[in-house]
Amino acid sequence: MKQLAGLLALVACGAAQANDVQVAVAANFTAPMQKIAAAFEHDTGHKAVLAFGATGKFYAQIVNGAPFEVLLAADDETPAKLEAEHRTVPGTRFTYATGKLVLWSAQDGYVDGQGQVLKTGDFAHLAIANPKTAPYGAAAVETLHKLHVYERVQGRLVQGENIAQAYQFVDSKNAELGFVALSQVINRKDGSRWLVPQEDYAPITQDAVLLTPGKDSAAAKDFLAYLRGDEAVTIIKSFGYEAGAK
Repeated sequence: MKQLAGLLALVACGAAQANDVQVAVAANFTAPMQKIAAAFEHDTGHKAVLAFGATGKFYAQIVNGAPFEVLLAADDETPAKLEAEHRTVPGTRFTYATGKLVLWSAQDGYVDGQGQVLKTGDFAHLAIANPKTAPYGAAAVETLHKLHVYERVQGRLVQGENIAQAYQFVDSKNAELGFVALSQVINRKDGSRWLVPQEDYAPITQDAVLLTPGKDSAAAKDFLAYLRGDEAVTIIKSFGYEAGAK
């Protein structure tokens, strides 16, 4: 009986220490984050409560008091800005992934291996994320300028609120093609794509940071540590990202 009581006490102690952590996650990182969150809960008992969206919108929500404890941004500028505004815990910002941009179509053979379809103009709609709030959208616009086709295709652009919505436009074939994150299509066998050369857009360096509401949260700190661990890094790389330095 004493052993049973001791075991129950340990279980109760573990349950008491397991907590939720509120995490704002850039939309491009949805699929890997879902896998990482499941592994995190399995390994630690903590639960990551996830919200997905555009980094710029998360910034506005955080400034207006949203109780997020951790931000996984699609850029490095937003976490740095929040840090400068004293809305983060000093010394907690780090790069968790570097993203890659892809021109993708749900139709086989539609996008050629060099992205020449952007110059031939054989499409009615080109989906991108909102470049004002979504770093992948900004990278798409930068690419179009680099290829000297922005003015030519500007009237055919359809903007998603974030990269997830841009992907949905293409996946549903409401747009023939669009710029999406490699992570969104890396495991798809259908469709056609062109991996945009890195020199065509600024690196999509994605930083994570502990926000002020999470300063006393063991679960939030454990989550950020887990994000840098081997299990998470393996998942991140499996979705086509370059993992950040550990």
